[in-house]
Amino acid sequence: MTQTAQNPVPHSGVRPEPKPWYRQLYVQVLIAIVLGIVVGGVWPDVGESMQPIGETFIAAMKMLIGPIVFLTIIGGIAGVADLKKVGLTGLKALTYFQVGTVVALAIGLVAINLVRLGDGVNADPSTLDASGTAQQYVESGQDQHWWELFTGLVPESFFGAFVEGDILQVIFLAVLFGIAIKAVGEIGEPVVAGVKRLTEIVFKVLSFVMRAAPLGAFGAMAYAIGKFGLSTLTSLGSLIALFYVTSLVFVVVVLGGFLAVYVRLNIFQLFAYLKDEFFLVLGTSTAEPALPGLMRKMTFLGADRSTVGLVVPTGYSFNLDGAAIYLSLATLYIAQATNTPLSIGQQLGLLAVMLLTSKGAAGVAGGGFIALTATLSTIGTVPAAGIMLIFGIDKFMSECRALVNFYGNAVATLAIAKWDGALDVDHARAVLADRSAAERSEV
Repeated sequence: MTQTAQNPVPHSGVRPEPKPWYRQLYVQVLIAIVLGIVVGGVWPDVGESMQPIGETFIAAMKMLIGPIVFLTIIGGIAGVADLKKVGLTGLKALTYFQVGTVVALAIGLVAINLVRLGDGVNADPSTLDASGTAQQYVESGQDQHWWELFTGLVPESFFGAFVEGDILQVIFLAVLFGIAIKAVGEIGEPVVAGVKRLTEIVFKVLSFVMRAAPLGAFGAMAYAIGKFGLSTLTSLGSLIALFYVTSLVFVVVVLGGFLAVYVRLNIFQLFAYLKDEFFLVLGTSTAEPALPGLMRKMTFLGADRSTVGLVVPTGYSFNLDGAAIYLSLATLYIAQATNTPLSIGQQLGLLAVMLLTSKGAAGVAGGGFIALTATLSTIGTVPAAGIMLIFGIDKFMSECRALVNFYGNAVATLAIAKWDGALDVDHARAVLADRSAAERSEV
């Protein structure tokens, strides 16, 4: 393979002393999650009051995502000898994302058709009313259009993309700047050197923010349990269980099988390697805080920086496997619960609609619920009011959506890097087999 020089094994001779267990980030975050569940379950009012803690940490992470994506993509493109490679990598990534979304949607449809949880609910759509936050999500979903994903690529101003936190717009700007810097030749070399230095500084700031990850996970989990209550889990526990089991099968069997056959890497070793990010996503219910760490670790694993810089951020908007499984399960559950018959042909038509709507609310608060509303509003056959049947458990499904999205993007990055000849597989295998590698790859 070609990338050993760019991604050397980051230690020589002497292996660093492992951190004590209590200083490892994933342990701290796990303890914080457990404490958050206890506080939210025993003292709901106190749990709800922890909301600002979780939101502040997530906001601090999102503050850094734009600069990290922008600088990483510029540095990656400017370091590529042939600009055609950037375009080909982007095309390969989009192709992979679409195929992965179709597979995820199909698995969700098969699962809910085999385990017909909505049968016998006999819900009357005319008696279902949306109010408060649910009504806001419904209105946002009804106003969604599939083409907005493309028309929204161009920001109103340069800084607007960073202010709004729109990853796609940041990617658009970064690609333009990267190509321009490459096109001006020697004039752009000082800029490239400055970008690399600034990238290191931003990642150092990230390392400071990450020290507050346990506090952020505690606040987010305490608020979720205090606000929605553990009792919510029992009312539609079977649907939650089906979603989690289906997602687990997709990640382990589909993604894991593909990773083993094509990339020759082990999905369980990848789980261990990304354990810090796993608990961070679990605690905050969103995959965004784990984006910088994923980019850093994929590069450390042996994937080319330019490939990582392009695939990971793009995947956060286009490669939403968890959202796809959720959409297919939820849509068919609502159809069954409201006694709305759907033929195989109609379900295949649903799949085509969901292929677009699954990407329409990426990075938006309540994105999964908004995408579901957009799906039901578009097809018209399943009563949109039926979304209220699952609104109460949506929060408890968001963790799983985010985790599946996260692992889907990790596998996608490795697969596309391999496809591009930009992955040192031997190095990646050695890193995954080394239990201390995750510590050395931390920012």
